Amino acid sequence: MQSETEEPAEPQWPDDALERRTPRGSIAGFISAVAEKNYEKAGEYFKVGEGEAEDARSAELAQHLEILLNQGGQIMPYSWISRSVEGRTDDDLPNHLERVGTIDSSREDFDLLLEKVEGPEGGPLWLFSDQTIQYIEELSALDENVLLLNRIMPDILERYELWGATVGQWLAIILLAAFSYAVAWLLTHFFLYIIPLVWKRARTEPTAGVLKAFALPVKLYLAVWLFVMLSTEIGISIILRQRFSGITIVIGLLAFLILLWRLSEFLGTFSTNKMSSRGNLSGVSVALFLKRAAKIAIVIFGIIAILGAIGVDITTGLAALGIGGLALALGAQKTIENFVGSVTLITDQPIRVGDFCKVGDTLGTVEKIGMRSTRIRTLDRTLITIPNGEFSSSKIENYAHRDRFWFHPTIGLRYETTPDQIRYLLVELRSILYAHPMVTSDPARVRFTTLGADSINLEIFTYVKVSTFDEFLEVKEDLLLRIMDVVNESGTGFAFPSQTIYFGKDTGLSKEKSKSAEDKVRQWKEKGDLQLPKFDPEHIKEIEDKIPYPPEGSAEQRNKGTGTIPGL
Repeated sequence: MQSETEEPAEPQWPDDALERRTPRGSIAGFISAVAEKNYEKAGEYFKVGEGEAEDARSAELAQHLEILLNQGGQIMPYSWISRSVEGRTDDDLPNHLERVGTIDSSREDFDLLLEKVEGPEGGPLWLFSDQTIQYIEELSALDENVLLLNRIMPDILERYELWGATVGQWLAIILLAAFSYAVAWLLTHFFLYIIPLVWKRARTEPTAGVLKAFALPVKLYLAVWLFVMLSTEIGISIILRQRFSGITIVIGLLAFLILLWRLSEFLGTFSTNKMSSRGNLSGVSVALFLKRAAKIAIVIFGIIAILGAIGVDITTGLAALGIGGLALALGAQKTIENFVGSVTLITDQPIRVGDFCKVGDTLGTVEKIGMRSTRIRTLDRTLITIPNGEFSSSKIENYAHRDRFWFHPTIGLRYETTPDQIRYLLVELRSILYAHPMVTSDPARVRFTTLGADSINLEIFTYVKVSTFDEFLEVKEDLLLRIMDVVNESGTGFAFPSQTIYFGKDTGLSKEKSKSAEDKVRQWKEKGDLQLPKFDPEHIKEIEDKIPYPPEGSAEQRNKGTGTIPGL
């Protein structure tokens, strides 16, 4: 028993031998019959009665329609005519009528209409309508010799036929195509030469680039327009014009696609150069990504449009994609993952082109963020390509946007160091941090942290106020040298992970420097000025930025006042 919710199956009719079930099939069949000079068969596409008289009438109608079409009539390209049994339902005509072309004559213009009628074996047939037949019969066919091509064509070229048209017609349409392109080429280059002369803005970017992008597409459009117009005017047969109609549509689509491609290329390059000159690296990444995405979209759109223009049923293909969607998704899983990863990298912007970063175990500079992968130039100057899906899911450490650098050395002192020497070092090292103009005063920690296996450890924790690694190395070098000076002044020394064996001739540590450090600590205690466990804020203000930097005696310090550059 049939379910109440089950849709009734569409009625099935036997195939029509003349393929008249759809408007496209009827027109294609009529043109094919005319090309074979089989006017009796061509007459089967007219809505007339049965009988020998009607058969003769329909054959005569087919001949008259061919003449009218050759004299200025047009039939739509096959891809524009419906291939559905129901015809087009989105036009301004009743559902049983279909417009498939026009006739332009010296007396009257009218539309070529097909009418859906019931066939003798059941099911619809699309035939030339009563109204169209009436117009054809009312119009007296013009003399074919009024057409330019018929007047100048040598008889020898009219004797032989090839694929439904005379050799003369084939030769004429080839020459017409070459002539149309030559005229389009001359006109396009003429205007490209004239426009900059009369419009100064056309000599500079971006206008010059836009004009260049339009040059080839306009040339192709103009050539197609001239070809279609002249082929109708000079009398190229409807057989040949219909054969070439699909080609003209494809060329027109290609011209449009080339225009989109060139505009996306120009706009992407122009935007990239503009943002690069302004130092907007994130904008460069976005522009490059959008340019590539636009080109991919143009290619996909172009393939679909061209397939539709040559008569491929796109809806069937899309339905097939729907059926095989799961398999396609599984097969393209990595591709989709990489595309989503590239979108994430562009929108979230954890890195940009030119950034120095670390991705997993890879350390280097980002050179390119593509649709599928990102390229990184390592410190060894090798180029590593990482898929965007893997890249976006990895741990990314970006060094390019640091506002300061972490300075955190651990100083290991010898175990002979006395507590007062440690106190001396804690105070003097903190003084260096507070007084140095390139070091942040908060935090500026120096702490006695551990008694290690081989050393007494002091840990320094602060930040250097620079944004580039080269500047950080300069300041770090200066700080380490000053730390070495202070350690030397304290009378102690740096520890080594080794055993120390003392011989009788060893002088050991400097007793004078040790006593000096101890005396200074004692004086601080007596005055109540020992800056431990932390510095007094007033004392910090007194010594802040008092250390000369660059250090005294350096070439930079000497030339600081004169503004000169060492070595120049």
